[in-house]
Amino acid sequence: MILYPAIDLKDGKAVRLLRGDMEKSTVFNTDPAAQAMDFVNAGCDWLHLVDLNGAFEGEPVNAAPVEAILAQSKTPAQLGGGIRDMATIERWLDKGLARVILGTVAVENPALVREASKAFPGQVAVGIDARNGRVATKGWAEETNVMVTDLAKSFEDAGVAAIIYTDINRDGAMQGPNIAATAALAHAVSIPVIASGGVSSLADLIALRDCGADLNGAISGRALYDGAIDLAQALEALNA
Repeated sequence: MILYPAIDLKDGKAVRLLRGDMEKSTVFNTDPAAQAMDFVNAGCDWLHLVDLNGAFEGEPVNAAPVEAILAQSKTPAQLGGGIRDMATIERWLDKGLARVILGTVAVENPALVREASKAFPGQVAVGIDARNGRVATKGWAEETNVMVTDLAKSFEDAGVAAIIYTDINRDGAMQGPNIAATAALAHAVSIPVIASGGVSSLADLIALRDCGADLNGAISGRALYDGAIDLAQALEALNA
């Protein structure tokens, strides 16, 4: 199982939000590229980047720090937040991103997910952010009536590289991930699933790995910044 260290970008800085609330952000590093290199030097195989402002604005806002990370790091990175058209997808992949994450647009314009997955095989993931089993969009500000499993299943034949499933109520709360919901989703689809939200300890990571759902990976942010998880130690444990 891959451990994806998260760098959430707000106003050019690496932050963490509590349950997706932009008003409840904690700045962890004013230099996101330096933060990325800390993770890379600890041995991570991937970086998970989120343009938080972009998710709310509907277009890339934190391009400069993302480009700085890509310039310094050779480790594959995936990015979500404000990516809602083919031109933006193409631009980011040309700049060296390994994978783009489509969230809001996957609900509002699913045809784009199919088109992008076909044009860029293996480089398009779908981000499904949920509150109580229902999908939330636009930086989690809007709740829909779309059920998580229904949305995931609708992309079963689209060639999507992965589904990143975030339980909003757990995100940044350090209360442990929603293992049952994540495992249920992974069992419901053949697309690789990456767990996000609530990972607060090495035990949480081991529990996700061993939940029987063959998860592709798990994303962790706050626990790494707070020191609750030692990245090098966690990578070693997950690969054991």
